[in-house]
Amino acid sequence: MSAVRVRYALTGQRALVTGSASGIGFAAARRLAESGAAVALNDLPGARLDDAVDRLRADGFSVLSVPGDLSVAASAREVGRSTLKALGGLDYLVNNAGAPLTHAPIPASDLDALTDDFWDRILRVNLMSAFWVTQSVTEALRSAHGAVVNTVSVAAFGGGASSAAYATAKAGLAGLTRELARGLAPQVRVNGIAPGYVNSPWECSFGDIASAAREHVPLQRVGEPSDYADVIVYLCAGAAYVTGEVIPVSGGLRL
Repeated sequence: MSAVRVRYALTGQRALVTGSASGIGFAAARRLAESGAAVALNDLPGARLDDAVDRLRADGFSVLSVPGDLSVAASAREVGRSTLKALGGLDYLVNNAGAPLTHAPIPASDLDALTDDFWDRILRVNLMSAFWVTQSVTEALRSAHGAVVNTVSVAAFGGGASSAAYATAKAGLAGLTRELARGLAPQVRVNGIAPGYVNSPWECSFGDIASAAREHVPLQRVGEPSDYADVIVYLCAGAAYVTGEVIPVSGGLRL
C-alpha cells in the first residue's frame, strides 16, 4: 500500500531552496511550489538550473531562478539578498546545497587524499554555505516566524561516506543546525534531515545502491527525492514544536 501524501496550503508563503537543480532540492522545490508557495531555486549558473525552473514553470508553478556559487561567501550572501528582493521576504529556507567533490569514495585510511584544498572546498560547500545563506536572510525569517531546514546526511553519524572530510562537514552541519535553532529561537525553527541512499544524480558513485539497499535497508529500497522532500516540507510548514533536530530519513539504514 502506497503512502498518502500530506497536502499543505502554502499560498502566500515564500521559499528559497539551494542546490535545487536536481535530486532532493528539486523535489523539495516542487513540493513547496505545488502547495502554493512562491519558490526561488538556487544552483550553480547554467543549463541545469535553467531547465529545472522551466520545468516547474511549465507546470504552472510560481518559481524563479537565483543562481550563485554558494562556496563563495559573497556570492552566497548575494543569493539570499537577491531572493529577498525578488520575493519581498522569506518564510522557508532549505539549505540543501552540497557535494562530495570526488567521483569515488575516498577510504578513511587515505589521509593523503584529503589535501588542504579539498578540505577547504568541502567545508565551504557543505557547511559554510548554509551559514552564509542563513545569515543573509535571518531578519526576514524572524519577521515571518519562518523555518530553516538543512540537508545533513547519515554520514554525520559515522559509518562511511564519500570521504572523511564530507562526513566531518555534515557532522558540523548537524551541530550548526542545533546552534542556529538556539540562536534564532523563538521566532525561527531550525531543523535538518539526514538522508541515506538517494535515487538521484550524485558526483560520487557508490556502485549498485539498489542491491545494497535491499540488503541493508529495512524498507528494502533506495529513497526517492520525493521521500526526502516530504519531510523537508513537513519541517517547514508543520512541526510547530520541533526545532534543533536532525531527523534521519533512510528507510531504517542505521537500525
